[in-house]
Amino acid sequence: MTDDTTGDSDTESVTKKLVSGWQGRYYEDFEVGDIYKHPFGRTVTETDNVWMTNVTMNLNPMHFNEAYAAETEFGERLVDGTFVIALAVGMSVIDISVNATANLGYDAIRHHAPVFHGDTILAESEVIEKRESSSRDHVGIVTTELRAYNQEGEKVLSLERTPMVLKREYAQPTAAKPPGWPEGVGTQPEEIDGAGE
Repeated sequence: MTDDTTGDSDTESVTKKLVSGWQGRYYEDFEVGDIYKHPFGRTVTETDNVWMTNVTMNLNPMHFNEAYAAETEFGERLVDGTFVIALAVGMSVIDISVNATANLGYDAIRHHAPVFHGDTILAESEVIEKRESSSRDHVGIVTTELRAYNQEGEKVLSLERTPMVLKREYAQPTAAKPPGWPEGVGTQPEEIDGAGE
């Protein structure tokens, strides 16, 4: 971009370099008691509910039959609870399991309140336990309590989630090869002057 008052180009002095973005947490980054409020939130749509109900063959009319649901205590269709679980877990991945090698379990799952079409779900995770793996040197085991809320601040879901998470020394993250990128794809350090990581 050129500054019209001076005629100088801002790009003349730019040095390109590879810069690491968010690469997720590694086992060493977790501390018991830490709470991560996961970004963005997500509004649940009718389509989400219909698709999840159909894909999983959930035949409870509470999820897909408006006339039936209108006569219940809720007065409208409820969002499939397994969708709420999947959404909340998915929202937590950015902070908890980008570098997980496996999920060992989901425990103590509780639906605290119904979710309706148009509700916005927000989620947070609290680290409640961490330990070294007894069978794998390259990972540690982290247990979190995942809590999901609606836009009114009402808790709608809680569960415990336990992934095995890579240790940083084994992952060796770099700006050129962040999580999910195959070796050699995209801009490489040797392709630019002043490359850095």
